[in-house]
Amino acid sequence: MSDEAIQRLFSERMGGERFGLEEKVYKFEKIKRAKREAKQRHPDMELLDFGVGEPDEVAPQMVIEALKVECGKPENRGYADNGIEELKVAAAEYMERVYGVAGIDPHAEVIHSIGSKCALAMMPAAFINSGDVTLMTTPGYPVMATHTEWYGGSVVRLPLLEENRFLPDFAGLDEETLRRAKLLYLNYPNNPTGAGATGEFFEEVVRLAKEYNMVVVHDAAYSALSYDEKPLSFLSIEGAKDVGVEIHSFSKAYNMTGWRLAFLVGSPRVIKAFAYVKDNFDSGQFIAIQRAGIYALKHPELTEKIKARYRRRLRLMVDALKEAGFSARMPDGTFYLYVKAPVGAAHREFGSAEDASQYLIREALISTVPWDDAGSFLRFSATFMAKDEGDEERVIEEMKRRLKGLGLRF
Repeated sequence: MSDEAIQRLFSERMGGERFGLEEKVYKFEKIKRAKREAKQRHPDMELLDFGVGEPDEVAPQMVIEALKVECGKPENRGYADNGIEELKVAAAEYMERVYGVAGIDPHAEVIHSIGSKCALAMMPAAFINSGDVTLMTTPGYPVMATHTEWYGGSVVRLPLLEENRFLPDFAGLDEETLRRAKLLYLNYPNNPTGAGATGEFFEEVVRLAKEYNMVVVHDAAYSALSYDEKPLSFLSIEGAKDVGVEIHSFSKAYNMTGWRLAFLVGSPRVIKAFAYVKDNFDSGQFIAIQRAGIYALKHPELTEKIKARYRRRLRLMVDALKEAGFSARMPDGTFYLYVKAPVGAAHREFGSAEDASQYLIREALISTVPWDDAGSFLRFSATFMAKDEGDEERVIEEMKRRLKGLGLRF
């Protein structure tokens, strides 16, 4: 079959016959290109990369050792399908120990996933028909929105504004949209804003979901990385388990990024529907990884060590960014700082956060991630590379020195 014939076969959701022919350069690709060009122009200058969105360290050694042991066991070689029971039990115990959410039925209210991304991608298959609506916060992780549109649904985006503490405002939604909404996606502590939710906000969400019969999907990937207060679970709110599920990831809490392991917990009806969809997509994560995950869940103190490291780095970054003119504060959670982008530098004006981000890379070899979805902001991540605490301080001091030399205007 010719390339031209294959080109005519692509689905409309992929762009149909135009798939791959229209070059769209997304911001992360622009960042990569700018970093390459900057390094070529300044080969002797260190690139300070604050744009990385994943942990810079490997998983705790004890978790790695647990995986090594489990990998060699013949009973772990087979398909896991919808997960081993021991992981479900450990997840239920973890929810009570860390979040104070008791009474989880591990057999009916917990299921594993090959990472949070897969869970978010599969959820629309269980609920979205043509014409249905998914409510999504923005800026944010787009996967559930993409799959909603692939199933013929539409996405209504809820902007996260600084004046609303980066919480969505449901008051602006019209009655028709609310009646058509099937799914509501939330993510707190939030990527990229670092904002945390409150119990009062989650109570409002539960009321809304019950009134309009929508399913809440709370992506709690960063929930264990909460700094000022005990981590808050959506499921700790009365009635929350009646309307939705929460997704917990091992990637951020235990530095198990490439291991691809998460679990969903909540409404047994939603869990059952997800399990049916999942069973038609994959055969489960490698059992040895699940068993290493059990070890991690039984040792939440490992997360406390990881969190202490991020807290230390974030505090240093806040102080440095303030000295450089940014309005920065400690996030409620995550390992991100979300700060208003400068409007210009020296004799140059920036039309967007993306313009500012590109300028910082090209002129100072400082990489950040820009967001122009709800105002112009830059995201600085505490997962930059450094050999030790002394090197952390050196990198942050160098970042401050370079930023102060640019004459940024806000």
